[in-house]
Amino acid sequence: MTAGGDSVGILYLVATPIGNLSDISSRVCDSLGNCDLIACEDTRVTKKLLDHLSLSKPLVSYREENEVKKTSELADLIEQGKSVSLVSDAGYPGISDPGFRLVRECRVRGIQIVPVPGPNAAITVLAASGLPTHQFLFLGFLPKKSAGARKVFEEWKEFGGSLILYESKYRIEKTLALIEEVLGDGRMVCVAREVTKLHESFLVGTVSEIIIRKRSTSSKGEFTLVIGPEGYAL
Repeated sequence: MTAGGDSVGILYLVATPIGNLSDISSRVCDSLGNCDLIACEDTRVTKKLLDHLSLSKPLVSYREENEVKKTSELADLIEQGKSVSLVSDAGYPGISDPGFRLVRECRVRGIQIVPVPGPNAAITVLAASGLPTHQFLFLGFLPKKSAGARKVFEEWKEFGGSLILYESKYRIEKTLALIEEVLGDGRMVCVAREVTKLHESFLVGTVSEIIIRKRSTSSKGEFTLVIGPEGYAL
């Protein structure tokens, strides 16, 4: 890998740890260390990661608020020979995080894209949930309005595999209540919090059981939910 050495650079899609920094791979370190600049969701978060790796690189803010404007600017730099590593705050860029527009633009321009795999909260929690893995649907974040979230659950109520979604600490209780209301109180769910971090926890059971158990646990942190198909039981 040569930083900026080709007539046209490369876009590296670099997955970063979802919590535990020990999960970072040597290939991720190489990609971040050898690129010309790093496009990141929050420069403060990425700066902490680089400090941990004893690296120093130019950082460009690439977040939801400026993604449209920055996409063409970054693609231009890559065409001029710069190698860019795209990261999000945690996990894989482009998966419920900024990145899709830049990847699409690079595909349109014929720019080489190199994925550098790493942790992903959705797949990690699915694998550890005990719920079916043969078929699954990633829903990302639900619509903010209850009517929109309800519509999503109604649309996929009869899906034959597991449903995976991300939720914030501010809406986790409302989302669980909506699952119980729309999908039924016997629907199996897994609620994972702070995966790979110090306070990692998994709650698995029917949604009605989880709602009761959730009252005595912390709602701080980030949540990943897996919802089993209708009729599935542990």
